[in-house]
Amino acid sequence: MAAGKIIGATVASFAVAYVCDALIADKKIFGGTTPSTVSNKGWWEETDKKFQAWPRTAGPPVVMNPISRQNFIIKSSES
Repeated sequence: MAAGKIIGATVASFAVAYVCDALIADKKIFGGTTPSTVSNKGWWEETDKKFQAWPRTAGPPVVMNPISRQNFIIKSSES
């Protein structure tokens, strides 16, 4: 009996969260627009090129991924 109420409340809370997210982020009920840095694919590609072009002076070369905050060591094919 109690498990049904807990599951129902959990499902209801996810439904409320989804509706609030859709209204605020997608429908923009408080106004505003989506920034061009988010919607412009060309901007993202240029930013990614900039991140990959940063020189590293210590340690092996890495691929920087600022979204996931993970750095991956690149193995040299010359070795």
